[in-house]
Amino acid sequence: QVQLVESGGGLVQAGGSLRLSCEASGRTISDYVVGWFRQAPGKEREFVVRISRGGGGTYYTDSVKGRFTISRDNAKNTVYLQLGNLRPEDTGVYYCAASRFGGATTNRDYDYWGQGTQVTVSS
Repeated sequence: QVQLVESGGGLVQAGGSLRLSCEASGRTISDYVVGWFRQAPGKEREFVVRISRGGGGTYYTDSVKGRFTISRDNAKNTVYLQLGNLRPEDTGVYYCAASRFGGATTNRDYDYWGQGTQVTVSS
């Protein structure tokens, strides 16, 4: 199995940027599709974006298109999420997750999860 650890969260003003990292251990991350989810206070965890094993395919939820960019460096066993033009509604705990399913977009599709990193966007 694979263990995932997120980092890079923090407090940022609206319009600002952050880069999140998801580092894998235990197994090579290239075996998995990797997704990012987020959970705002009082809300359910929601899908944000996923990236294919080789990095050539990505799928974003509509609310982050053009603002967030996912990438991966399989040699470093790490997936990144660049957050740009941040809005207060982007606030939440961001989780990365790994799946063997190519079309994974729901929580149930993912088998392994990190502990999350907090992103707070002030207005």
